[in-house]
Amino acid sequence: MKLTLTHDEMNAYCSELHDSNAAFNVHYPADSFHRQPVHTVYGGANLFKAGFSAKLGEVALKTLETHAPTYSVFARALGMPRADTLPTDPTELANLTRALETNPELVRETKQAAWLAYTVYNRVVKKLQTEPIEDNRIDFEDGYGNRPDEEEDAHAVAAADEVAKGMSENILSPFIGIRIKTFSDECKVRSIRTLDLFLTRLAEKTGSKLPNHFIVTLPKVNTPTQVSTCVKILEKLEAKLGFAKGSLKMEIMIETTQSIINHKGENTVPLLVAAAGGRCRSAIFGTYDYTASCNITAAHQKHTHPACDFARHVMQVSLAGTGITISDGATTSMPIGPHKAGKDDVLTSQQRYENRMVVHGAWKLHYDNIVHSLAHGYYQGWDLNPGQLPIRYAAMDAFFLSGLQDASARLNAFLNKAAQATLVGNTFDDAATGQGLLNFFLRGMACGAITEQEVLATGITLDELRSRSFVRIVNNRTKK
Repeated sequence: MKLTLTHDEMNAYCSELHDSNAAFNVHYPADSFHRQPVHTVYGGANLFKAGFSAKLGEVALKTLETHAPTYSVFARALGMPRADTLPTDPTELANLTRALETNPELVRETKQAAWLAYTVYNRVVKKLQTEPIEDNRIDFEDGYGNRPDEEEDAHAVAAADEVAKGMSENILSPFIGIRIKTFSDECKVRSIRTLDLFLTRLAEKTGSKLPNHFIVTLPKVNTPTQVSTCVKILEKLEAKLGFAKGSLKMEIMIETTQSIINHKGENTVPLLVAAAGGRCRSAIFGTYDYTASCNITAAHQKHTHPACDFARHVMQVSLAGTGITISDGATTSMPIGPHKAGKDDVLTSQQRYENRMVVHGAWKLHYDNIVHSLAHGYYQGWDLNPGQLPIRYAAMDAFFLSGLQDASARLNAFLNKAAQATLVGNTFDDAATGQGLLNFFLRGMACGAITEQEVLATGITLDELRSRSFVRIVNNRTKK
């Protein structure tokens, strides 16, 4: 065949593209392969103990047993798919439960809603029994408040003692860290002092060892200088206290309009991350501080407000492919009933009913907020109360399990026809959708909602899955 471009011209163009692609890959190395927790549980530093995770798991289980003793009640409270078809009669529910225990896959074929509710409920119970908290943040900011210096000093040291104890007894959550106060002029001295006290004491107690996945959270970040100053402090403390170089990681909280767009009209998010010099592991969106900075009144400061979605999307497009994880905010309506029994008191049936309705309402709101986050590509968020833990895990499991069969069929059809587009049902899939399906399984596995066996059933191999690229999978298969 006749070509117009010379060999040298072709090489020059390819060399230019190679350099450009290499530069792109430096900035966008792809999302991390490492585990990302599905939530972060914040608790005041004054309350932190080494056994914090197990204790909250016990409270979460008690809340679940009290207000949703069966999977039918739980599914109905959350509004899970077709939950209204689940039996409420005890005899009917017992018969259905026996069928699910005997042959869950058979029931799944005819009663998908029952299988989903039963499976999610039992997974939630198991999770609360084995690993109730994935990520714990010892809070010296909003969840702690402003206290006398002597009091915060004492709590910083005591928290470090408890972390050291948790390390020695292996009872800490898989991820853990502390949130210091903001670096505003009002709080900067207190914030740095708390960080110094905590890490100095921890180094003394542990021989300069850190817990697994330890991180320092810097809230209400407005300028790159706040981030770079935090990095300098971490570097200095590492060197003086004997922590491994680069081991003190940080995360930033996006809670103001200025942390999205600065005074020059620039997108601030990449500037903040760049100022961390490679120490930034994640960025967290703070729903309520952000809406307040937008002058939104309290009645409309909601997780699903359009202003929040805008900020989330800016964070998302700014950090996609960089390896920096993103996390969504909290639901502030707590699942706590208005009536409490005293030592010798017993709640009336009406009081128990009123408690359950309040808890179910807070659960439903939290569930809907989590699903909203998941639909927007945010797979981590905040939990503030042990009663929220069952909902976090239920929402994650239900989100992935309810779409598993359809996604499996579509991915299987894609893989069977490799590079050819395919029509499954009434949905026409192309390569971009194939990547979306791959993301579904990657995220589902990462949070524990989808098992390895369920992934392999689609026809994909684990090596192919770990490549994280549908285009690469197709290219490799068409070469065979």
